[in-house]
Order: sequence, then C-alpha cells, then structure tokens
Amino acid sequence: MNVYDSERMLEAVSKTHKLVTSPNDADAILINTCHIREKAAEKVYSEIGKFSDLKRKNKKLKVIVAGCVAQAEGNAMLQRQPLIDSIVGPQMYQNLPNILLDESNKRNVLLEFNEREKFSKLGTKRNYASISSFITIQEGCDKFCSFCVVPFTRGAEYSRSVEEVVEEAKSLCKKGCKEIILLGQNVNAYHGAYKNKTQTNLAGLIKELAKIRKLERITYTTSHPRDMNDDLINLHQYNEKLNPYLHLPVQSGSDNILKNMNRKYTSKQYLEIIEKLRKKVPNIAISSDFIVGFPGETKKDFIETLNLVKEIKFAQSYSFKYSRRIGTKANRINCSLTEEEKDERLQELQMILNKQKIQYNKTFEGKEIEVFIRGKGKRDNQYRGTTKWMQSTIFESNKSIESDKVHLKIKSAMDNCLLGELI
Repeated sequence: MNVYDSERMLEAVSKTHKLVTSPNDADAILINTCHIREKAAEKVYSEIGKFSDLKRKNKKLKVIVAGCVAQAEGNAMLQRQPLIDSIVGPQMYQNLPNILLDESNKRNVLLEFNEREKFSKLGTKRNYASISSFITIQEGCDKFCSFCVVPFTRGAEYSRSVEEVVEEAKSLCKKGCKEIILLGQNVNAYHGAYKNKTQTNLAGLIKELAKIRKLERITYTTSHPRDMNDDLINLHQYNEKLNPYLHLPVQSGSDNILKNMNRKYTSKQYLEIIEKLRKKVPNIAISSDFIVGFPGETKKDFIETLNLVKEIKFAQSYSFKYSRRIGTKANRINCSLTEEEKDERLQELQMILNKQKIQYNKTFEGKEIEVFIRGKGKRDNQYRGTTKWMQSTIFESNKSIESDKVHLKIKSAMDNCLLGELI
C-alpha cells in the first residue's frame, strides 16, 4: 500500500514538480512512512537527520513526512525534529500540491481522515503503470486487533466505489498493465457501491474487473479470515483471471492467543476456510502472517501454532516477533518471555515454514508455466518474473526479451524462487 500511496503522491504533484534522483537536487523531500513495526518511527527520524546539511545550504528545501508514522506521532514529530516542515497523514496527501507551492514557511499538520475527498481529488487517471500494478480499493479497519495500530493510523473501514476502481484499472491497462493487485488493510471487507448505490462485496468487484479485456490476472491482499465468505471462495474456482493465491493471516494457532488478540475466529474456523478453498482449487498457494511471543504466549500456545502450520502446509509466510505498539490493548499486557525465548521460537517456526515453501515450490519442477517479466536479474542475460501463484522466477536468455510475458519450463525450485528455462 505504501508503494501505491507513493505513486499517487507523485501523480498528485506532477503538474508542478518532477522526481529527481538525488536529495541534493530536490526542492522538497517527501518521506512516506509505515507504522506497523516498532522500529519504523526511529528509522524515520534517523533518515531525516541525514538532511540537516541540505537544509542549512538550502533554506527553501521542504522536508515532508507522510503516512502512518506521521498520523501516529503528529505534532510531536515537529517538536522532536525541527527539520520537518509538514506532517501529512495517509488520508490527506491530496493536499501535497498546496503544501509544495506554499511559500509562507508555515508548518502544516494535516491528520484528518478524508478518504472520500482524497480519492475524489486524486481521480482515476494513472501516470505510472507496470505489468503488475496496485490499486487501493479499501482502507482502514474496524477489527481492533489488540496488537494493531491500523484503526488509529488509517481510520475506519472505507471502500471506494465500483466504477472508481474499474476506471482506475482501465487507466492502468491502457498503459500496459496486465495484472492488478487489489489492496486494503482488510481487502475482503470491501463493500463498495455502484453508481445506483447498490452495494457489492469483493467477489462482485472482481467480476467487474474481470470484464476488462486487457487485464489477465487479479490478486488481492491483505485478507481477514472473518471476511472470507463463500462468494469469494467460490470465485477462486470459477474466475479464470483470479490468481490461485491467497494471503490470509492467521497470526497464531492457539485459540487462547487468538482470543487475546481479538481476532474473533478460532483455529478450527481458519482450518475450515483453508479446507473449503483447497476443495475448490487444490493447488492454491496459501500465504500467512504469524506473530511469535505475543504477551501471555505459553509453550503450549506456541506448539499449537506449530501444529496448525504442519497441518496446513503454507506456500509462503511472514513471521515476526511481537512488536509493542503504544496505544494498543496488547501494550498493557505484561510479557514474561525473554527476547532469547522469542528468538528461539521464531527460528523454530521459520525453519518449518521455509521447508514448506521449498516443498510447495518443488511441485512445479518439470511444469510449463506462464511468467510475467518484472525486469532484469542480477546477472547478465538474466531476467526475473512472477507466476500467478506469486512465486519469484528467474531465467536466462541470450536474446533480448521484447515480450512482457514468457513461458518457462521449471528446472528447479528453491525457497525464494523458481529457476526456469525458456520454451
């Protein structure tokens, strides 16, 4: 979502400003931030400190902090770091043109939640597109998981209209996009309306997008298990453009921890969703998120997570040690686990997840698959691409590749990529 936001920020100011490659050439430096992890805020201050010499040399240089760290810390950022000229929350970056053109030296702090105004002002015409492009269709969250700051930094759940999303997708496809990745904090909580005010869910939106002739692939992330309805599950079986991939964070395999996290589902309910999906699409790639060392996590709780992982067998996963976030309910719960114990558990979990990833990738050895090219690889004559199962793929060609997609025969599989041969 931050990649998408950054592209839209550039589009918002494109009439008066252009991107430069070095801070030394800039009239303004815009830092777009994420607040999910604890270290993110500290990295922001460290990054801003690097521009102190530039600010001394160029009194007109503007340093603007945007995104979720800006939303969470607000005015406190101006007090802590005088180099900052403006603070802009993630629902207010439509105001960037005015901030950049303002010559009053006023320090702006814009933190309102104006999602409707933001998307209305940004419009649906896109300047930046690649073969695989992002579209934010839903923002904010009403779930209030006890470890998460998103409801405080992104606001309540908001869904864009169907026509707005479809028009933006068409704009991207005109510029060569063939795959749309739909984004949302809870993307499958999407409940956008048509112009006639009839509401539809994510499955309904995907059906509309699938009508775009030039669009070949559709993916969505990040989903919440509570919003994984039968309409969406069935669509994975019947809609050929919908990728056989789902990122569905479970966070823990322990019902006790899930309750303390306020996730409002059980491990059994999560397993039932996966079982339904695999009946519809046997080779679907299931990806997930895990938090290790959540306050109150016992050895038994951790073993229940390992048991769930072994039962499901994930194609990809992201796992982290619990990170305290000020203002969340979990921050008030004492944690008796040491950092060493958290590290040990994380390593044990990641070892199993990594083996599962390799095992899933190895099922593709010998198969012929279509790959969308994402660019050149690290070596001469090497290219990298992505399958519709969202796997990174590497192949070589002595001739320049003029197409944006190729067919490969997969020769071998590793944990992080597939190695293919041009057919």
